[in-house]
Amino acid sequence: MYSKQFILSFSFLLSLPIIFFIFIAPHVFPSPPTEPLIPISDEISDQTLFSSAAASTSLSHLSSGYPNPKLKIAFLFLTNSDLHFAPIWDRFFSSHPRSLYNVYVHADPFVNITRPQKGSVFANAFIANAKRTARASPTLISATRRLLATAFLDDPANTYFAVLSQYCVPLHSFSYVYTSLFESATFDKSDPDPSPRGVRVLFRTFIELISDEPRLWKRYNARGRYAMLPEVPFEKFRVGSQFFVMTRRHALLTIKDRVLWRKFKLPCYRSDACYPEEHYFPTLLNMKDPDGCTGYTLTQVNWTGTVKGHPYTYRPKEVVPELIKRLRRSSHSSSYLFARKFTPDCLKPLLAIADSVIFRD
Repeated sequence: MYSKQFILSFSFLLSLPIIFFIFIAPHVFPSPPTEPLIPISDEISDQTLFSSAAASTSLSHLSSGYPNPKLKIAFLFLTNSDLHFAPIWDRFFSSHPRSLYNVYVHADPFVNITRPQKGSVFANAFIANAKRTARASPTLISATRRLLATAFLDDPANTYFAVLSQYCVPLHSFSYVYTSLFESATFDKSDPDPSPRGVRVLFRTFIELISDEPRLWKRYNARGRYAMLPEVPFEKFRVGSQFFVMTRRHALLTIKDRVLWRKFKLPCYRSDACYPEEHYFPTLLNMKDPDGCTGYTLTQVNWTGTVKGHPYTYRPKEVVPELIKRLRRSSHSSSYLFARKFTPDCLKPLLAIADSVIFRD
């Protein structure tokens, strides 16, 4: 007969492999990546586009520092569904000359999307080189860079690039947005050198560069403990909204980047900490030109009651004049210019107050 002590010891030895694979292995050996790699064909196509844009000789119109009526805003829409709010955006752009703006849409080609009818500003705005996108993956970085490069090449007058989603809506008239970006000397409250003459002399990118987010270290290590080194040290790593308004100079800087892209396109091993589209642009600009950024975004988002990383979504009953006025309030600028996220059935109540509230500044 075996002794009781021997049986216990033998049972413990048999259980060691189970203990190792359940409790220790996950911390020693990373789990499989949470998202697929960027296809090689997409990379080749993108690099051809980016190289063409980087070789462009058109300089930034903002380098002059003086208002020019021919400067344009490029509105860049990322979507993987129908453009539910196209009617309110059409009203936003109506009666304003195309010499002041351009519209570009990156629509996931693997999704059946109904294109707006002829007469809409979106009718011919879909870019031809769009690729598949997925949330919380580097595909959204690629899609945004494609939009930037396409708009950069398409029109040298594109001076500011506003990145938006299909769930974004305007909070002001086009005239207010244009004047705020190009002419107002008081719109940007964080401007370190406001002009006493009432003319904007410093143009910066409106993007968040957050360094004190509680989960930042976890997100930094999402690809592996040392995966981002040496190019991206943790003290330079930032987070911010993927919806920003970027200057032409910074658009070119982003298009030219190769070094940081090689890091951020790496697959993550932690799905709960992998949001590369929220880190690539803030980190790149923080490393290259932090003084050229405001540190805040112009798109209002409500993170109260967030669900699985998604912001609060407004419903039709909430769309009233008081909501628009509340969403405009900003401690960094005179006002937010855009807001998200709204359900598609908010279109009707938004249109009902468009002329009397939203476009009445």
